[in-house]
Amino acid sequence: MSLVVASPSAHADGPGAGTPYVVTVGDSYISGEAGRWAGSSNNSEAPADALGAHAYHDNASGTAETIPRCHRSKSAEAYIGGGVSGLDLACSGARTNTTTGDYFKPGIDFYDDGAGNLGQAKLLQQFATNHNVKLVVASIGGNDFNFASIVQSCVSDFLLSPSWNPDYCKDDSSVVANFTSANVTAVRGRIATSFQNVRTAMRNAGYADGAWTLLVQTYPSPIPAGSGFRYSQTGYTRQDTGGCGFWNADADWANATALGTINSTVRAAIGQSGLTNTRLLELQSTFNGRRLCEKTVGLYEEVGLSSWTQPTAVDKTEWINQIRTVTTVGSNYYIQESIHPNYWGQLALRSCVRQSYTLNRGGTCTISGTGLLSGEPRMTLN
Repeated sequence: MSLVVASPSAHADGPGAGTPYVVTVGDSYISGEAGRWAGSSNNSEAPADALGAHAYHDNASGTAETIPRCHRSKSAEAYIGGGVSGLDLACSGARTNTTTGDYFKPGIDFYDDGAGNLGQAKLLQQFATNHNVKLVVASIGGNDFNFASIVQSCVSDFLLSPSWNPDYCKDDSSVVANFTSANVTAVRGRIATSFQNVRTAMRNAGYADGAWTLLVQTYPSPIPAGSGFRYSQTGYTRQDTGGCGFWNADADWANATALGTINSTVRAAIGQSGLTNTRLLELQSTFNGRRLCEKTVGLYEEVGLSSWTQPTAVDKTEWINQIRTVTTVGSNYYIQESIHPNYWGQLALRSCVRQSYTLNRGGTCTISGTGLLSGEPRMTLN
């Protein structure tokens, strides 16, 4: 008589089983926007072109975007490696709620139009059901404060008023309206709801709240205070050459008031959401010393370098992409890449996320040295 032994059934990946995953959700400050460019040059695109024409192509064949203009680049934070896989669900231009228009922008909600366009929470739920998601990283809220239109107002005011009679954006009614107490309260509520949607998605996928973590990141400062610019605010050099057309007073306001308000709103939303499995990744000072137009860095032609592959490029060039206008956009530049973390910035943020994952905690992430470590800027999570 022969003995037949049944082979053990294979266990499908899912909650707690299979390769661990980091999933990123939110907006352009985590999707990978501007991740193609390692610094800036006004002479040629070539010195800073780190990822080439397929930088944002995230479909299965690597030939197109899954969602046009989400700009999920290959240098994005999700891909921490070390046996941990990554999925980038974030989308450049995303708000807390899904929006439709010239381009579909999925928010952190359960939007489903029946034609395949889904919100990020719905996408997360579907993915997490059959994958082992350990960490969800979120960057959200900036577009609910109309970040892009604020930048546009500031640059327009810089270009259209003289240095002897500057028109500041910090007191423009369209800008000030974003920071009223009523609007801050409303945005805080929407951010809190987006975090709750992430929790609902994970619960629907079969996860206990303690089986995964939500890592919420604040926004980094993209430009220095007024005294830190390497270009004078007299004339048009600050924008024409540097791509950083802010008056000093507006740059001071942007750092002290606008960014501070946005980040405090994000922090407060964590508490309002009621989630108990959260960590906070503080990024406000992460790029200090490498910001757009900061005195400590420069364009490739200004610092005597010819390629992003040179050993000192990470220390001498900017980690924030130039603010582009219609007249300065070249064939491969997008206006939407303006004032976002570039290739260097995103690899730095990836290091921050990896350290948070490995150390199982949040913290403040800052530059800790020069050069590269395993291909990434040297960062420390304190």
